[in-house]
Amino acid sequence: MNQHKFFVSLGISVVCFLACQELPLAGQENGFYKWDSLGKVPDDLGFAGPFAGVHEGGLIVAGGANFPKPTWESEKAWHDKIFVYQGEGKGEGWRQAGTLDQPTGYGASVTTPFGVLCMGGQDADTVFSTVMLLRFDGNEVSSVPLANLPKPCANGYATIVQNQVFLVGGQSNLKLDSTMKNVWRLDLPASKDASDNELKGLKWKVLDPFPGPSRAFNITVAQHNGFHDCIYVLSGRRQKGEGVDFLKDVWALDLKENTWQQKKGLPRCVMAGTGVAVGQSHILIAGGADGRNYFRSNELKDKHPGFPKEALQYHTITDTWTSAGAIPANHVTTVAVKFKDRIIIPTGEVRPRVRSPIVWAIELQKKTKGFGLVNYLVLVVYLAGIVGVGVWFARRNRDTEQFFRGGKSIPWWAAGCSIFATMLSSLTYTGVPAKSYAQDWVYAVGNFMIPVVAFVAVFIALPFFRRIDATSAYEYLEKRFNRAVRWLGSASFSFFHVFRMAVVMSLTAMALAVATPLTPTQSVLLMGLLSILYCTLGGIEAVIWTDTIQTFVLMGGALVAIYLLLGGIDSGWDGFLASASEGEKFNLANFHVDPTDSSIALWVIVIGGIGQNISSYTSDQAVVQRYMTTPDARMAARSIWTNAILTIPATLIFFGIGTALYVFYQNHPERLDPSATTDQVFPTFIAYEMPVGLAGLLVAGIFAAAQSTVSTSMNSTATAIVTDFLQPLNTFKSDQHYLLAARVITVLLGIAGTGFALLFVSPDIRSLFDEFIKVIGLFMGVLGGLFVLGVMTRRANGIGALVGGVTGALAMFCLWKYTSINGYLYTISGIAICFVVGYLVSLLVPTSDKDIQGLTIYDLGHEVPLQKAASKP
Repeated sequence: MNQHKFFVSLGISVVCFLACQELPLAGQENGFYKWDSLGKVPDDLGFAGPFAGVHEGGLIVAGGANFPKPTWESEKAWHDKIFVYQGEGKGEGWRQAGTLDQPTGYGASVTTPFGVLCMGGQDADTVFSTVMLLRFDGNEVSSVPLANLPKPCANGYATIVQNQVFLVGGQSNLKLDSTMKNVWRLDLPASKDASDNELKGLKWKVLDPFPGPSRAFNITVAQHNGFHDCIYVLSGRRQKGEGVDFLKDVWALDLKENTWQQKKGLPRCVMAGTGVAVGQSHILIAGGADGRNYFRSNELKDKHPGFPKEALQYHTITDTWTSAGAIPANHVTTVAVKFKDRIIIPTGEVRPRVRSPIVWAIELQKKTKGFGLVNYLVLVVYLAGIVGVGVWFARRNRDTEQFFRGGKSIPWWAAGCSIFATMLSSLTYTGVPAKSYAQDWVYAVGNFMIPVVAFVAVFIALPFFRRIDATSAYEYLEKRFNRAVRWLGSASFSFFHVFRMAVVMSLTAMALAVATPLTPTQSVLLMGLLSILYCTLGGIEAVIWTDTIQTFVLMGGALVAIYLLLGGIDSGWDGFLASASEGEKFNLANFHVDPTDSSIALWVIVIGGIGQNISSYTSDQAVVQRYMTTPDARMAARSIWTNAILTIPATLIFFGIGTALYVFYQNHPERLDPSATTDQVFPTFIAYEMPVGLAGLLVAGIFAAAQSTVSTSMNSTATAIVTDFLQPLNTFKSDQHYLLAARVITVLLGIAGTGFALLFVSPDIRSLFDEFIKVIGLFMGVLGGLFVLGVMTRRANGIGALVGGVTGALAMFCLWKYTSINGYLYTISGIAICFVVGYLVSLLVPTSDKDIQGLTIYDLGHEVPLQKAASKP
């Protein structure tokens, strides 16, 4: 009892800690961006059209042009000075660090691993085609000449995607009537150790012409559109007859599909402006000229009002524009640079003939909001209740049979809910809505494979496990092959679930960071600690009954969320259907054959979905263990069908939430936080759009899903380790010792999973759903292959199974490390490789005299009772 009191006190301390947390104060009122000065370049006038970028910790600004005073009586002056900034303080660190080979302005520049790539530009007489790298050695800046552009180019704009530089737009001579539709690409070496000679040998590739009007003074930005990386070309100007056409159009080049598509146009022209990718799916336009007073410069002179002091923001997924707030200054004819987690706008033109030496730094402000007492109460009561379930069932766990199998007394409907909650992890709760929000419903087809595979689980897998009375799924592998294969399968499963715990907690913590006051680290620790508490105390019964409770929390919260989402959409249900249909969000199939495309092909999702679910429902101890908690095979079959049936409405609801999120934020783009990742879109809605109390319920739902997965992994892995390793080796003499070992192992597994989760926390992951699919495939393919090999063949033997398993594991590593194959194909690939290699090796080695009667599909109806595998002393 003292032990129970200790755990209860510890649980209460944890939830009290959560309740005492406070969110940071909100940022500036003018939006998500905070503007500040980074000092001035060492020139009183400043420059227009400089090259700018970052190399080796130095912010480089080079060249450009200005008008010496008196401004309206002087001629434009061209410059070759190179300035560098390294300091952190305001106004500190700017100094001259060299000169260009010739005075140049209005070229394009991007930051690369090899230096600042500077392309084209002009002076008073000539437009250049020269290209160079500016490199900083900590003291001075030097230049390395590279291959020239295909033709001279000034007033174009460049961007970089991984190791590819794209230069779009510009003019080939000094007159505006020479604007181009050029798209040029330079492929940089993959290795950062490339030599200068290798860099000098690079050649520009001329791609198909830009489909929109020719232009100069455009903005070019690389950003992700939910499916693929894209190059966005925005605004600009061109000669049109005797006048000037101020462009507001937006075009996107899908780099995977190699196709252009016109997007929603800008609210106004932003020619000669600055654009930069923000977060995972936003583009910030930090400045630009609208052309309003373009022909009145000589008339207005110093009375010119300058350019609009408002930033704009584009969201690539919903194809929407919104204001990004008022700005202190609008610098045009310069370039945006990312430097030390800030966006830098170096010098630039503030009105005709007038430059500014000021360098602006823009910092993305995370949107914050208080969680509220009622939300805290809901969450704390839920978390305390989960710990209480573990305490309650602790009294019943007097032996390993109770701890591992619940005394085979669990109702079929509770076991079914437990399987459902286990497979529907927190990654489903946040990752699936994020997937359908950013893409479409194609991945839903994979979930629809679960009822199909349920037939395999009920009529093939279940009879084997029930007839050998298996506590561990891998007892079958010893009966069919040998103990070494059993250990291989059990070890693979154990490693998988430790990593599964880590992935689930780390990625869930990233999602929860926008919906709760907790940091990702605090969320991981809380999930890990609470799961350890109730899982260690209550065993499989606590896990199953908390899973059952969590099923209702999960589904109830999801239904509330979709109701509120639809209520916030213009024109309600009709508006939802119209916008989602127009955005092709209900697409269920992509009819192509590319297995690497992130817009996944139908054949990939069908084959991959079948492979994943076959492995999960036939060889995953976390699922098989639940087969064995019900009184008999008939009840176990009902539990499987319960899970399969629940999968259908759950899939419709969670994919529907994602689509509703897309339409909601298309209606309200100003509410999207650019600092939030795509996977955080649902938690963002929970935090800022949910009524008080309901937000706490939904956050509890996310915690519920995460803890369901984590606790299942801990209990099932502890079961596998004790049953497959300790008991066959007769490690202890009494069942009580094995029960104590199971509890200790559960704690250690929880600590290990939590520790790895803290290491895995990363805001750079684009889709937690995709990453989780890869983790499943890397481990479960081999496990599924071993079971398929054993069940489907009589000829396969232990040596063949071992070779097939090891080969499959190595092949999975190579698929992950060296190919871009979609993660959905990992599992089926592992099954196929393990099966084929295992069978072929079995043909080459002598057959064994092992009795396998009743262990293959060919004598599934064999009624002779099988003795339990040697797994207990």
